[in-house]
Amino acid sequence: MELLFKSFLLDWPVLTPILICSLLVVAVGIEKWLYYSRNKRDIGTFIQNLQIALGKNNLGAAKRISNDLGGIISEMTEEGLRIYSEQRSGFSRAYDISSSLATRKLETHLNILGTIGGVAPFLGLFGTVVRILYTFQDLATKGNQSAEVATGIASALVATAFGLGVAIVAVILYNYFQSVVTRFESDFKLIKLVFLSFIDSSEELSVEETGSVKI
Repeated sequence: MELLFKSFLLDWPVLTPILICSLLVVAVGIEKWLYYSRNKRDIGTFIQNLQIALGKNNLGAAKRISNDLGGIISEMTEEGLRIYSEQRSGFSRAYDISSSLATRKLETHLNILGTIGGVAPFLGLFGTVVRILYTFQDLATKGNQSAEVATGIASALVATAFGLGVAIVAVILYNYFQSVVTRFESDFKLIKLVFLSFIDSSEELSVEETGSVKI
């Protein structure tokens, strides 16, 4: 602990950026975890109820089911209901646009974690190089003092360890949150397929009725 405190006092100009990165990682990690937790839903039963409502062409009931669910899944379902009732012929394209916007919302600030994961090790390496240079300078001016040289090298390695630690946490959080976003995207696609199945069935029914009239 004393070494860490001494290292920060000696090398605070190069350790401060890494410290800022660590605070950003913690802040983004907490913010995204809370956001994803608030929007996490088990949509198995929801999808079944939505299919029943759409099968009866009861859009009001489908909207109530969506409102009861809440979260970003509810927002995408309500958007699907709006498109379903207004422009069924272009449903897929219109829904994909809304889905892409929702995915961007889910990915907000994740680029910070990705950037820190790539940059933090280099910041640590930069701090190590700077401290080693100062150690060699002290060695040249003060002579061979093993204790001071060992302390200087140990202090230099603190920056590398700090940078690697921050980078590892950032990469782990980035990959985990990306997997969460992927699961949300899968839910969006599942909702889209539900709507498309009823659009296709209604079009097939319309074609069959038209054929029957012509006969």
